[in-house]
Amino acid sequence: MIEFHLDTRSGVSPYMQLIQQVRQAMRLGVLVEGDRLPTVKEVVAGVAINPNTVLKAYRELEYEGLVQARPGIGTFVTRTLSADTLAAHEPLRRDLRRWLTDARTAGLDEESIEALFVSTFREPVGDRA
Repeated sequence: MIEFHLDTRSGVSPYMQLIQQVRQAMRLGVLVEGDRLPTVKEVVAGVAINPNTVLKAYRELEYEGLVQARPGIGTFVTRTLSADTLAAHEPLRRDLRRWLTDARTAGLDEESIEALFVSTFREPVGDRA
């Protein structure tokens, strides 16, 4: 089951953070068809968030056809976003872990690592060497 977390410094609204985390878990195969999302009550207790915010996120996911609410039972994943390339994730994850270790060894803090990653990620593909 997924555990939500909120980053108050991100500038992203809490309901969007929940949606992004569900989508990411689906892409990585953490959530698959048939899995139950945490109840609104569980999310509220876990991350100290307004229940209406959780409901808004779950409604948006339902509107997108990713989950389905079953009254009295819970909210369940109806499809996955994981690609056929899921098997390629582990070697890439190892390379990324190695890169993160190198970045930390070079003295970069988390914000610097994130800034470097995001700026590189957003570069047009043709600009990458």
